[in-house]
Order: sequence, then structure tokens, then C-alpha cells
Amino acid sequence: MPIFSYKGIDSHTGKQVKANITVDSLVLAKQRLASAGILLIEIDEKKSRDTKKLGGISIDKKVGVADLSLMTRQLATLISAKIPLAEGLSALIDQVDHPSLRLVLSEVRQKINEGASLGKSLADYPKIFDNIYVNMVEAGEASGTLELVLLRLAEFTESRTRLKNKIMSAMLYPIIMACVGSLMMTFIFVMVIPKIARLFASAKKELPLPTKICIGISSFIQHYWWAILIGAPILFMIARAYLRSEKGKERWHRLQLRLPILGEIIMMINVGRFCSTLATLLNSGVPILTSLKIVKNLISNVHMQKAVSEAQAFVSEGSSLAIPLINSGYFPPLVTHMIKLGEKSGELENLLGIVAKNYDEQVTSKLDGLTAVLEPIMMILLGAAVAFIVLSVVVPMMSLNSMKTG
Repeated sequence: MPIFSYKGIDSHTGKQVKANITVDSLVLAKQRLASAGILLIEIDEKKSRDTKKLGGISIDKKVGVADLSLMTRQLATLISAKIPLAEGLSALIDQVDHPSLRLVLSEVRQKINEGASLGKSLADYPKIFDNIYVNMVEAGEASGTLELVLLRLAEFTESRTRLKNKIMSAMLYPIIMACVGSLMMTFIFVMVIPKIARLFASAKKELPLPTKICIGISSFIQHYWWAILIGAPILFMIARAYLRSEKGKERWHRLQLRLPILGEIIMMINVGRFCSTLATLLNSGVPILTSLKIVKNLISNVHMQKAVSEAQAFVSEGSSLAIPLINSGYFPPLVTHMIKLGEKSGELENLLGIVAKNYDEQVTSKLDGLTAVLEPIMMILLGAAVAFIVLSVVVPMMSLNSMKTG
């Protein structure tokens, strides 16, 4: 259903009004506004090109996961109630609060009325509906299980959001501690150490090595702060460019998997994502080769991506999915064993779902453990830095006092 943006004068109050109205046509929009006592100044159909560009369409605000998940559940409910798709979308447009999503659904409904499928219509908006979403919807339309697919999509979207929130929660405390510690160290080296350095200089006494290091750092920050401000962003951009290169990304991702604790968590997250997504796609009727192509793009580690690409090639030749995953060495024996069993028994998607659930629980447990480990480590590092500075200052100060006393 089109959305019209209008500006006019309210005949009852004499005030200017500016708003949107959702109706089937421009004529009906003018009739509705006239009956409401609005004297039109201008009215235009609100097209996606009228707002900020984002991906395949133009929308003014990015659609969040919560809005997308809720919309998906609502659409599944309407379809399961045997409401025709176009009518269901019309009802959904009135219920959706997010203005950009409402605009997109309005355009999708128009395309469906013109004869397009839901999957093809959603594919025009890749920044909102990704490849997984579109492929699953198309598979649901082809198999006649669209409402079931939409429910699984809502659950899948919510589970990915929960995992992201868990990772952010685990990293929040270390990030805060690092920022606070950096600010505190900067204050000490800029404001405190220079005053103490002048006191030591007037005493003309040989200073211990830790004190010389502190004074040297302080002097460097004071005299070359501009070099730090210029150099830090340049080094950051160089490092980012290297890590984005094929060679740099391979080395960095290999190092990630070898890191203590973090490496295991990264592996578990990618394995869990592989199993849960593949299970969801297969359950929704998406062919296994298409499913593996989609899943590969969701895995963040390039070495595990290559393993899935090799698996896709093996499966296309009629071989087992488990063999290339075993040969890669990046997928745990539990996963490959369950895949073998699933291929033999014809219950691959169900067993993948069980493995995915198990890994989700393990990731949660590991993230909780990581948080518990990082907190004391950060406290120890911060305390050690402060202790080093304090001792660097206190020891020579005590020496000066003893000289004065003597």
C-alpha cells in the first residue's frame, strides 16, 4: 500500500501540519485528507529514493534485528491464519512501528500485486533481508511451508542477536578497564611525572632505571604528542589494510584460532553458526549445495570458510560432507561424527540442530568463564602499572629525604 507524504493547513486550528498517510491511491489520499479538514499545500507518494541511501533501497533509518524478527513472526501468524499474502502485508504495514520497514513492506506489497514472488521482492532490499532470509523464503514458497519457514527465521534471527549480545557483554568490562587505565596513565605521565622530574633534576642525583623510564615516557608524550595523534591513526589504517589483505587475513585468522581461551571460543562460535544455519536451511527445504554456499558466507574465519568451500565441492561430486571437514582439522570430532551419522541415517538436519544447541551452551559457558578470567587479569595489569610508577617515584624520593636528613 503506497505511503503519501503531505503538507497542509488544518482548517479547524489554522495550524500547518506535515505527516504521512497510507492508502491505496493518490485520489483516496486527497479524499481522506479533505474529509479530515486538511487543506493540502502539497502531497507526494513517499518512495524509497526520497530518503537516505542504504544498499539496494533508500531508507532513513536502519532496521534493527528486533523489528525484523517481530515483523517476521507477525507475517507467519497472518499466513498461518490463511490470509492471502498481499492482504497480510497490508495488515502488517499498519502494525509495524519502524517507518523504514513500513515503507519497504509497502513497496514489497506493490511488487506482489504486480505478480512478483515474496522472495524476489525481498531480494531487492539486501541491507534488510540478507541471502539467508531471501533463500529461506524462496524455499518456503516453493515447498508450501512459508509460515513455518518464517517462524524459523524469526527464531534464527533472535538466536544470532543473543550470541552477539553475549559477546558484547563479555568484552564490555575489559574495554572499560582499558579505557579508564589509559586515561589514568596519561594523566600521571602528563601532569604528575613532569613536576617530580623537575624536583629530581634540581637534586642532581643519579636516578634508578625505572625512574628514568617513567621520565622518558613523560617527556616523549609532552614533546611529541602531535606525533602520537598523527601516527596512531596512520598505524591503525596500515594495520587494518594489512589485515584486510588476503595474506594478512590468513595469518591473523590462523593466530586467532591459536590464542588461549579466545581461539576455542572463536572456533565454537563458527562451528555453532555452521551447524545451526545449515540445520535451519535444510529444514526449510533449501538444497544442500545452496545451503553450504550461504553458510560459508556466515563463517568469519577464512580457514574454516575454505574448509566449507572444499566440502561444497565434495558434496557436488556426490561425496560425503564429513570427509573434507575432517581433513581440514578445524571442525571438532564430535561435529564430523554427528554429520557422518546424519548422512547415513537421513537425519542430518536434526543432528546438526542438536550439535548447534550443544555448542551454543558451551559458548555461553566459555564467555562467562572468559569474563571471570579477564576481570582479575585487568586488575592485576592495572595494579602492576600503577605500582611500577609509584615505586619509580617513591624510591628516589626516599633517597632524597635520607640525604636531607643526613
